[in-house]
Amino acid sequence: MLDRSDEAHESALNQARKLEKGKLLTHNYVVVESAALVKSRLGAAAARDLLQGVVPALEIIWVDPSLHGAAVSAFLAALSRGTSFVDWVSFEVMRKHSLDTAFAFDRDFAAQGFITIP
Repeated sequence: MLDRSDEAHESALNQARKLEKGKLLTHNYVVVESAALVKSRLGAAAARDLLQGVVPALEIIWVDPSLHGAAVSAFLAALSRGTSFVDWVSFEVMRKHSLDTAFAFDRDFAAQGFITIP
């Protein structure tokens, strides 16, 4: 959403506008990973936009030791798949909270049986 040069930028913005009325949640590992990535790729102003503009609109689930441990086990069992550790945490969060839909362009979510939008 923050990278105007990304091929999925318009699609992400349009979908985010549709979802504004809904409840969006993520977990703190995604916030940490996203902040680092955005600052590295797009600069400090974009990182500020993320942390001050986007993140406050989200419900943040804090990863506890049990959830972290479940994600570590899943990640280690599937090392050959190339799926990131943060994605495995996301899958565990979604399962724990009975969520079936992810706002994601990442094919790994669909491979785990989740619906992805857009």
